[in-house]
Amino acid sequence: MSTKVVEIKTLKVGKYIVLGGEACKIISYTTSSPGKHGAAKARIEAVGVFDNQKRSLVKPVDNKVDIPIIDKRLGQVISIQGDNVQIMDMENYDTIDLPMPEDLKDEITEGREVEYIVAMGNMKIMRTRGS
Repeated sequence: MSTKVVEIKTLKVGKYIVLGGEACKIISYTTSSPGKHGAAKARIEAVGVFDNQKRSLVKPVDNKVDIPIIDKRLGQVISIQGDNVQIMDMENYDTIDLPMPEDLKDEITEGREVEYIVAMGNMKIMRTRGS
């Protein structure tokens, strides 16, 4: 797996974290002040990038967690077959079959450029580029 280890106190809303073996985007981050007998705690709510499941984590802010290394790439749509999109990577010209995202069905057409991410062995189309 391609991950890095960081302290919880360095995380922010909008960044990524690995929870339950899945890459997740942080949607909420709160901390409580240290008490008489303990350290400050962080409460993190995150949504899975690939499965859209909500996950949470409560740990001391000094603990370390994994964050995924996310590779953002650019590709061009070659063809659309039902719910699958065939994309050619613009850097190395590899062809990849990815599922069609529900929210981008109207925007993805053949010949259009799309941005997709690669993280922890999974790939997903994130947005379209251009007009």
